[in-house]
Amino acid sequence: MTVATRTGLDTIPAYRQGKSPAPAEGLAPYKLSSNENPYPPLPAVVEAVAEAAAALNLYPDMSAAALAGAVARHWGVQPENLAFGAGSVEVASQLIHAVASPGDEVMFAWRSFEAYPVLATVSGAVPVPVPLTADGGHDLDAMLAAITDKTRLIFVCNPNNPNGAVLSADAVEAFVAAVPADILVVIDEAYLHFNVDPGTAVGVDLFRRHPHVAVLHTFSKAYGLAGLRLGYAIARPELVANLRKVAVPFAVTALAQAAGLASLAAEGQLQERIDVLVAERERLHAGLLAAGLPVRPSQANFLWLDAGVATAQVAAAFEAAAIAVRAFPGEGLRISIGSPEANDRVLGLARRLAVAVPA
Repeated sequence: MTVATRTGLDTIPAYRQGKSPAPAEGLAPYKLSSNENPYPPLPAVVEAVAEAAAALNLYPDMSAAALAGAVARHWGVQPENLAFGAGSVEVASQLIHAVASPGDEVMFAWRSFEAYPVLATVSGAVPVPVPLTADGGHDLDAMLAAITDKTRLIFVCNPNNPNGAVLSADAVEAFVAAVPADILVVIDEAYLHFNVDPGTAVGVDLFRRHPHVAVLHTFSKAYGLAGLRLGYAIARPELVANLRKVAVPFAVTALAQAAGLASLAAEGQLQERIDVLVAERERLHAGLLAAGLPVRPSQANFLWLDAGVATAQVAAAFEAAAIAVRAFPGEGLRISIGSPEANDRVLGLARRLAVAVPA
């Protein structure tokens, strides 16, 4: 006799972690499948984590008070506007649990961050994906039209994962103003630091003007703390209070809090790395276009290759070159920006790939 399990779990897809590269003789492997920062933590961050490790026998501060104070000063908000979690994906889960009851609807563009439909379904809510526009952007008009009396939360991913498309400030301002005030609009800015588009929507600006806006940020990407899991929401205090009720107790470790504090103190050094990654993104984008590949412009730390029906074939070519990328069968591939050496390897493949990919 086996233990009874929750009904419906067989319909929920498990979240897929980016694959590690398969070994290939004579080639250094490069993992470009998870949008990770290719550079190791700064020495000051490593030192702060090592110091915090001396107190591993103690529970962390559940309020993350020191970190909340630093983040609040960074964004010009109050500590009571901040809720932390084990990565922004865990905070996204908190947001859903805090506002959506079973049977309520959680809307998002599609394709977008793969965790959205999983988190919604696990919570008992109904995921409502709205197809992207032909050029890969959020179809904000279609999203407005899809709102029902069951809609409780709308995710807006800017820049969008997996294609790096951005939304303009004017477009999102009009969208948020048109969304009923009892529906939470979450601006997910996991890739904020790589977005250099001067006309882009800015989550914190929207939060200041609209009470039904929350913003998601993470330390995983630009700050390079993916292995420690640290993210946060900026929201109204009454929503933050509810996020803390549904959060996993002690999910934000003392090590993560120490690393976050040290990272905020080293913003200048981190910006130098971000600038390098943005320059590498533009170099890789230009090189792939010159090779004849249909690659989209991006404001994140990855590029989207519209491989379509050739996706599996192109993914196999990357694998043979000891490069792991994120393949979406029948649609395309997401290629994370890696070190210059990794990006050189990608460019070396480009002309061979162009033969397989339809223009």
